[in-house]
Amino acid sequence: MLSMVRLALFRNHKALQLAFDGRPVAIWGPNGAGKTNILEAVSLLSPGRGLRRAATEDIGRRPDAVGWKVAAVLDGHEVETWAEDAGRQVRIDGKATTQAAMGMLARVVWLVPAMDRLWIEAPEGRRRFLDRLVLSLHAGHAEATLEYERAMRERNRLLKDQVQDAGWYGAIEARMVDAGARITAARADVVGRLQAAQVDGAFPAAALDLDAGEGADDLAAALVAGRRRDMAAGRTLAGPHRADLRAVWAAKGMPAAQCSTGEQKALLISLILASARIAAADLGKPPLILLDEVAAHLDPGRRAALYDEISALGAQAFLTGTEAGLFDSLGQRAQGFAVAEGGGVSEVALT
Repeated sequence: MLSMVRLALFRNHKALQLAFDGRPVAIWGPNGAGKTNILEAVSLLSPGRGLRRAATEDIGRRPDAVGWKVAAVLDGHEVETWAEDAGRQVRIDGKATTQAAMGMLARVVWLVPAMDRLWIEAPEGRRRFLDRLVLSLHAGHAEATLEYERAMRERNRLLKDQVQDAGWYGAIEARMVDAGARITAARADVVGRLQAAQVDGAFPAAALDLDAGEGADDLAAALVAGRRRDMAAGRTLAGPHRADLRAVWAAKGMPAAQCSTGEQKALLISLILASARIAAADLGKPPLILLDEVAAHLDPGRRAALYDEISALGAQAFLTGTEAGLFDSLGQRAQGFAVAEGGGVSEVALT
């Protein structure tokens, strides 16, 4: 449970503190008022660059941008993350730590409007979406991903410098193979469990197919065999960083890429809810769920079904919209916050 969040010089919020009681949270107001900024702050309580994937230097409030800070109380722990001159830093209960440590404490998943075209655009977005769901169930996935990316960057530098010595590559590739195996195993586990945890109702069940990436079965051999090709490209072309997730609307046998925008959104919501069910069963609690402008492609019936699912899960979900009426069917099951044009926020009871 997230019981408090405090922002300082974060986007358009100079100073903001909100208290939560564990119920879902509905946040509404005009476009540009700062609703999504609140969700972004919550997303930064978990490993990674948050729901906007913004560089740390771009988050600070303009023109005061000398840094920014997000502080929170999460399951009774004080969590702080901030950026000044030395890049992003993290502290939990007063002790400096890493982003990966936040993953042990905060499991956070999200949907934002930019994901509406996820099924028809490049694999990178689908891979990030899957990894966020994996991280909500396998806290160690963050560390494995960081290790793999760090080793791959070192290998790519060798490739760009046209280094020929196999000895230089061996140790780096061994690290990539170890971390890559953990990444692929975690992804495969979660895809299989997502398949089983979906409920075909208001949000359709998706048949999932994980393309683990070229060389996933024997990454060590693929990296060795691909050195000459990779050197010509200046980057690593085999490994789990090339994975993809595909989906088919199971009941219709229709690939997600051929579905309407609303149907594609419904499939994504189905997977978010499935991951929350798994987390609730495994960990005793669902992840924090961030749904930005989620009502944009949902009819009133599906909106009500989503709110019922969230309430049944006991999930602390944060939802944004342009008007309070979008959350009428949530009623007193949720807290309500109105965001004014200038960024001011006031708690308003939903009826």
